[in-house]
Amino acid sequence: MNPVQKAPPGAPADLLRGAIAEAEQAGPPLQMLRMAVGRENLTVPISAVREILEVGRMTPLPQTPDFVRGVMNLRGAVVPVIDLGARFGFGPTRIGRRSAIIVVEARGDEDFDRLIAGVLVDAVYEVLEVDSHRIEAAPSLGVAIAAEFIAGMINVGAGYAVLLNIDQVLSPAALSQLIAESQGA
Repeated sequence: MNPVQKAPPGAPADLLRGAIAEAEQAGPPLQMLRMAVGRENLTVPISAVREILEVGRMTPLPQTPDFVRGVMNLRGAVVPVIDLGARFGFGPTRIGRRSAIIVVEARGDEDFDRLIAGVLVDAVYEVLEVDSHRIEAAPSLGVAIAAEFIAGMINVGAGYAVLLNIDQVLSPAALSQLIAESQGA
């Protein structure tokens, strides 16, 4: 008789091996900044975030759409501030005690190598670590944000958060076109 018996499938050792294999396939966790815009729970990759600021003085720009709140001085550089609530069609963000400006870097286009902009949000919550294989596709119904702005959905315990495609939200070509349309109206 063999003193070493094989454990039945589903035994703790098998579960542990399965969890280790899953973790190895996932790669390193991605860090995401979780924030709120209106009633929406949003995330952006922390790699796109340069800094988080209290809402300060912004200089309004004439003849720009509602989503362009103005520009701010960031250590001598002029940085546009985009109101994400207005950009997504929720109306202008009311600046409150928890409001913040997140300075992000988005990929540019043929005219701009990259775009540094501030995005106005209602609140900033936390930095999450997310396994890339746990990012789910966005549903076709039930999300108040246009599909072109969504890179996926992330389960955050009490619900889901939208993973923004920040390069699309801040596309220089799209923003330039919207600004030109508002100036022509």
